[in-house]
Amino acid sequence: MLSVQDLHLSFGGIKALQGVSFTARRGQITAIIGPNGAGKTSLFNAISGFYRPDRGKVVFDGQDIFALRPDRRAALGIARTFQNIALFRGMSVLDNIKLGAHTRLGAGVFDALRYFGRAQAEELALRADIEARIIDFLEIDHIRKAPISALPYGLQKRVELGRALAMQPRLLMLDEPVAGMNREETEDMARFILDVQEEFDITILLVEHDMHLVMDICSHVVVLNFGQQIAEGTPDQVRRDPAVIEAYLGAAA
Repeated sequence: MLSVQDLHLSFGGIKALQGVSFTARRGQITAIIGPNGAGKTSLFNAISGFYRPDRGKVVFDGQDIFALRPDRRAALGIARTFQNIALFRGMSVLDNIKLGAHTRLGAGVFDALRYFGRAQAEELALRADIEARIIDFLEIDHIRKAPISALPYGLQKRVELGRALAMQPRLLMLDEPVAGMNREETEDMARFILDVQEEFDITILLVEHDMHLVMDICSHVVVLNFGQQIAEGTPDQVRRDPAVIEAYLGAAA
């Protein structure tokens, strides 16, 4: 589904990514891990189009998307969540999730201003789809009218996942989906991630520091350290790799 080939990204004299290459297989969960400052979020930003790499290739479902703008990548079926919650706090849960479907709507500005005919029909159909397919799935029907600002952190992360799912993505990029959560919230999110992959047949690319989560739910793991790729393989292969042990625990370990 996704192939990253020899990706290089720098900010002045800082080399954020140095020759990173990996593939995310269709229908699987692939993790990108590494210590703080390893380049994980920079890699996500390069794949989604927020950063323009110095060189390399990003191929999505057979199409080279290196030169495409972020909105064009989203229209192709690439959705993401963010390390820091990026929801509209004054809006309701339902309205935040509906915003994720903007790439699927065909009504123009004038249709929306008048709000009848095509624009109204599209929004009603979208709301019905989201309530049936996403809100029930994520078990947030009881808060769908609540403002984001009134929700605890764990539920806000779940709403952000719902907004990404509203795009009907083929590739879902999750940037630290359980960061800051307690154990119960983490277990709930892990269950939802597995259910998303299985029920919607979505390929998932995951950045996460929680190694228990990564080792439990991922099929493939890519390890970065100071912008360089130091290991790749199954969770069992990666956890035994000497370079990974050194990056996380130090050479003495």
